[in-house]
Amino acid sequence: MTDFLSEMAANSRLRAKGVRDRRDESELIARARSAAPAVALELSPAGFDLIAESKLASPSEGRLTGGREDLTTVVDLALSYVAAGAAAISVLTEPTRFDGHLSHLTSAATAVELPVMRKDFLVDPIQVLEARAAGASGVLLIARILERGLLVEMTDLALSHGMFVLVELFEERDIDVATSVFGRDVLIGVNSRDLETLRVDGDRHARLASQLPSHLPLVAESGLLTPEDAVRVSSLGYRLGLVGSSLVASPDPASLLSDMVQAGRAVAVGGDS
Repeated sequence: MTDFLSEMAANSRLRAKGVRDRRDESELIARARSAAPAVALELSPAGFDLIAESKLASPSEGRLTGGREDLTTVVDLALSYVAAGAAAISVLTEPTRFDGHLSHLTSAATAVELPVMRKDFLVDPIQVLEARAAGASGVLLIARILERGLLVEMTDLALSHGMFVLVELFEERDIDVATSVFGRDVLIGVNSRDLETLRVDGDRHARLASQLPSHLPLVAESGLLTPEDAVRVSSLGYRLGLVGSSLVASPDPASLLSDMVQAGRAVAVGGDS
């Protein structure tokens, strides 16, 4: 595990411990069960969709939103993504390097009718319950920081609450852990960012696509900046893209999102565009 991912996982364990120290797990289970039902992720028959991300900062690019107020920015972005045709909204909740907070997720989930995914470095099943109680309809789980048994447990917990699960891979070595949930109804994401340098590896999406199961929707993550990038990953067989920094930093995120969706659909493998 890289220093960056180790740091994020360690911080997440501390946050999970804090949740367990503050809350009785049975109370959190009750809150998760009584929350408004998770919104189903519906994919377009046109063959390509985008999960649009609301994040305030990133380790590779620093602060993305200037002086704009955090919650207002998160909600405004989510609303613009809905209008532009996003399939789902991803919200960063990691606080130390991404300026995220669970309240950002709740605000977005309250404002839109699309499924909202908690994107974080989740390491404990209680964080899945915490996400559902806060309004999340999906969670991202990173294969690199989870053992096979824990990935299965957290995946099954999310699915039992009606949530979708995006299992994220970085390199070939992550596939072994991810195979433990290839029999579940999950999304498989390939993140092209190199965790050592935080730069994008332009070949990774192509390299890993052929090694992943064809029956599960593939999600291309990181490095999608333009409509041409959407064409590239859609041509490789990716069913979705997850786009963050380029949308947040764009003067017109809705237009960029719409252009990327249409470009990806124009070349979608098996799409009916």
